[in-house]
Amino acid sequence: MTAPATAVGADRAAPAGRRVLAQARFETLAVLRNGEQLLVTLIIPGVALIALGRGSFVDVGVGDAERIDVVTPGILGLAVMAGSLTSQAIATAFDRRNGVLRLLATTPLGRGGLLAGKALAVLAVAALQVVVVGATGLVLGWRPGPAGLPGAVLALLLGVAAFTALALLLAGTLRAEAVLAVANLLLVVLAVVGGVVLPVADLPGAWASVAEWLPPGALGEALRGALVDGAFPAAHLAALAAWALVLGAAVRRWFRWSS
Repeated sequence: MTAPATAVGADRAAPAGRRVLAQARFETLAVLRNGEQLLVTLIIPGVALIALGRGSFVDVGVGDAERIDVVTPGILGLAVMAGSLTSQAIATAFDRRNGVLRLLATTPLGRGGLLAGKALAVLAVAALQVVVVGATGLVLGWRPGPAGLPGAVLALLLGVAAFTALALLLAGTLRAEAVLAVANLLLVVLAVVGGVVLPVADLPGAWASVAEWLPPGALGEALRGALVDGAFPAAHLAALAAWALVLGAAVRRWFRWSS
């Protein structure tokens, strides 16, 4: 459950920036203290990186690149997708069911402050995920080219925006119990056939041409293009930006603050 914004004194609210930061801190700690969310956001991506980076039970189209160099960008995308989509969708859905969102909308934090706090919390968790997955990849021999880092950072930021918007769309339109099932199922399906973990070239031909431009495929291809090839993946970044705008507009139109 989300904590209300902290007030200063009996009748004077804290400055807006402090309220948002307090909310962001609370939401970040709530994720890190929740065993299930910690499993989804940090532990599973780390285990998947070790398994795919060192194992050979899954064929990964690596071309001339090292296997770990191809796998690590995909796991970075998977981690960000898990934190932005699954974790945020479930937390927001149950806050909505329990009336927390409606309550906070009437406090000095307000709707804008609540959304800003959630956005900052997602970014904080994503930064931690990048550090954990990146450090694991470096230990396993991953050596990303510095030329691709700006494109990779932009891809991660746009991915966070797109998947957070999708999470809020689910949380604001479905029952909490349905969100719990749909968000977890969606993560598994997108991880397996979405083109984020494995290159879209490894997917069936007809589906690959579609998956490449969906949010998970665009994120995975953008990260691989930047970190494996050292290129600036403009087309896939544009696709991610478009999805973020479309999903954000859908949230603005259909999100309901109470069940």
